[in-house]
Amino acid sequence: MTERMGKELAKASILWGLLLGLVALLITLYLFFLILPTPVPSLVWQYFTSLDVERARRYQQVMRFSSLLAYLAKTGLLLWLWWSGRAAALSSGALRWSGQRYYLAAGLFFISIWLLLKAVNFPFAFYSGFILQHRWGFSTQTLASWWVDYIKASGIDLLLSGTGTLLFFWSTGRWPFTWWVAAGLFFAVWLLVETFLWPVVLAPLFNRFEPLKEGPVKSMVVALSERAGLKVKEVWVMDASRRTTKANAYFTGLGKTKRIVLYDNLLRDYSPEEVEAVVAHEMAHWKKGHIVKGLLWGMVGGFIFFVLLYDILRLTAPGEIIPGRPYPPHFLVITLVFLQLISFLAQPVENAFSRRQEAEADRVALELTRNPSVMVELHVDLARRNLQEVAPSAFIEWLTYSHPAPWRRIEAALKGGEKN
Repeated sequence: MTERMGKELAKASILWGLLLGLVALLITLYLFFLILPTPVPSLVWQYFTSLDVERARRYQQVMRFSSLLAYLAKTGLLLWLWWSGRAAALSSGALRWSGQRYYLAAGLFFISIWLLLKAVNFPFAFYSGFILQHRWGFSTQTLASWWVDYIKASGIDLLLSGTGTLLFFWSTGRWPFTWWVAAGLFFAVWLLVETFLWPVVLAPLFNRFEPLKEGPVKSMVVALSERAGLKVKEVWVMDASRRTTKANAYFTGLGKTKRIVLYDNLLRDYSPEEVEAVVAHEMAHWKKGHIVKGLLWGMVGGFIFFVLLYDILRLTAPGEIIPGRPYPPHFLVITLVFLQLISFLAQPVENAFSRRQEAEADRVALELTRNPSVMVELHVDLARRNLQEVAPSAFIEWLTYSHPAPWRRIEAALKGGEKN
């Protein structure tokens, strides 16, 4: 080993130790605040009973523990494969089985790792996605229906992640020193394509969508869109009740695929005024260009990730990188470990950006509806029926919440009403 390689490996050890230490610290704090109840703001008791608060807390606690265990299981598997040398051995075996045909070997290696991760994650996915949802009265799915969804989602994931993996390895061979630029561009294009096609290609694989029928709600949407200065051609209704009793809505798509989608059980179970508040919130996302802003930040984040990945791989295994040749297949495991750690550490930044957008959408929606009491009623009903934790600890909200906590949204609606 040359002196230079030794220095690079030492730097890599420090970087990996720092990443693992930060993740371990955040997980320790997360567990602490999951177990330790925090004081509830007095505002909460004006709208929720102690039973409401405690029931939601218990449900969210179980869901969060399940999610954390799944994360630890996948990360632990990847670390074991890497540090034990099993990944390198499996990579060498794939090259032998394929007759030294590199891309066939990379594909075989990818499928092996993908299956291992699926196997490790499956118990948690089934427990949180089927068992817990039935136990808490949310799921309306049969076991067969859940399996169909799981197989569809897995097939899509296998196809897309497999394609991305092969493009990644091809890029490392084609542009050994600048592959991170190509990878960032591929990722940016994929984000655009996914956002454009999701509403019309992928989402219909799981749900049925129908245009909102003529009637009071449609008239309300037209009036709101005129008030917002938007040209909303269609609002779609999704048959969410086939799977869940939870109500929601979302804004999705780009260009001609841009649309607002309402859950059918939102229209069925909530008052017309609350539905208006929900539609106004989604229109606010549209009006403020939140999808485009999110895409741009996602692209920037992708480039940052690939730059960091280029450096970490170069430092971690300098002796295995041969310019002009693609990286060895087992580099996929190192890449996935890095992705697991970085994505966990990036959560606070991503969620802070999302919470800011959601708070802005709430403010604009209140300006459009001019009905703060209904906005409060909506947040109360959503929190109560969906078992959202009304007042999580500030740390858990900072780390994991993509929306402001319900009590903050209620408080903001009340303050907005006072201003108006």
